[in-house]
Amino acid sequence: MINPCIIIPVYNHEKPLAEILARLADHGLPCILVDDGSDAACAKAIDDLASGRPWIEAIRHQYNRGKGGAVKTALLAAQARGYSHALQLDADGQHDLNDVAKFLETARAHPQAVVIGSPKFDASVPKGRYYARYLTHVWVWINTLSFAIPDAMCGFRVYPVGPCADLIQRRQLDERMAFDVEILIRLYSQGLEFVPLPTRVGYPKDGISYFRLWEDNLRLSLMQARFFLSLPIRLPALLARRFR
Repeated sequence: MINPCIIIPVYNHEKPLAEILARLADHGLPCILVDDGSDAACAKAIDDLASGRPWIEAIRHQYNRGKGGAVKTALLAAQARGYSHALQLDADGQHDLNDVAKFLETARAHPQAVVIGSPKFDASVPKGRYYARYLTHVWVWINTLSFAIPDAMCGFRVYPVGPCADLIQRRQLDERMAFDVEILIRLYSQGLEFVPLPTRVGYPKDGISYFRLWEDNLRLSLMQARFFLSLPIRLPALLARRFR
């Protein structure tokens, strides 16, 4: 048995958020929204959506910390409220909500594992971003000595809350987009299993992305470089896991 919740980091995504929450309501799960320092219009929309809906809880950052900071806040809140697992979704409308039940069923079947989305992109994906993802994939495979994580950038995933909260409290993880990648590498290094699930990902025509091409790619590159430089130290444990 697991006791799951939904977590959604939000930063000025008020337009798609109402429809996302309307569709999630049918699953009967509590939802933690973390407003990551959004502007007044989005903050009001979040308050309106949470008002009168006891299954929605809104937590607000006073300033924008980044996606990683918002997810960390959500995971620690999930732990404090006694949830065992957290289904993470992005607020920009890219994820196929028809797969929510499939992700939760997989988490119930593999409660010790991290369930991660393996995206199947439609024609709306920007080609530059599509091909650039493979550079990150290759570095993740090198830094884990494994193909267990086919895509570390998809924000559709189910975390076991306990190991994640413990890691967040012990380590200073990236506060921005590199968080999605870093936490998976660290969880893999700790011995957690991964279950990838194919899921459709689309880019809405009016969608807003806050991925900052230069800064976030630089942060990703520096993070991967640090993991690579520490590979000799991590090598015995990674090899032991691989051959086990």
